[in-house]
Amino acid sequence: MRLLVALRSRGVSDTRVLTAMERVDRARFVSPTFVSRAFEDVPLPIARGQTISQPSVVGMMTQALGTKPRDIVLEVGTGTGYQAAILSHLVRRVYTIERHRPLARMARETHEAMGLSNITQIVGDGSHGVPEQAPFDRILVTAATEDPPGPLLAQLRIGGTMIVPVGVSDQVQTLIKVVRTADGYDYEELAAVRFVPLIEGVEHD
Repeated sequence: MRLLVALRSRGVSDTRVLTAMERVDRARFVSPTFVSRAFEDVPLPIARGQTISQPSVVGMMTQALGTKPRDIVLEVGTGTGYQAAILSHLVRRVYTIERHRPLARMARETHEAMGLSNITQIVGDGSHGVPEQAPFDRILVTAATEDPPGPLLAQLRIGGTMIVPVGVSDQVQTLIKVVRTADGYDYEELAAVRFVPLIEGVEHD
């Protein structure tokens, strides 16, 4: 309940998003060291020097994505799988890509244990997306990039939406909403955020 109050206070009001976040136990996606803090509205460290975003940011990004029940969504940057789990309650299919193989394996195991069968986990370079499954109705990027990556923009369906943090990695970034139109792309600035940088390549260890 405390978490839902925090979400609402940060402007997350979409009932579908709030319900999805209520159904997903964040404690399952953090290390045992931080389980006691799982429902605080703070980012927490996870393996490989990454972080699990604070719930209010997850809620804000999910709400801005504007998902529909029949959507096919690409998430870039799985982490431990918290965001993908929330999306799985909102859309038909989630493709989530992670460059750190151990994180991808952890996320897959957690999703399977939760019975979330509409998530496809991929180990790969998220900056290239998943062209063989494109176009996507929605794309959510959970790492910061200097500009919205061209390959991801190209994989967005006309009428589709992408949410991506843009800016220099060691400074506060700006969360951008990109809508693809028949004539190009419309951009809207949403909020100041801070994310780890989007790094090309795949780490196998």
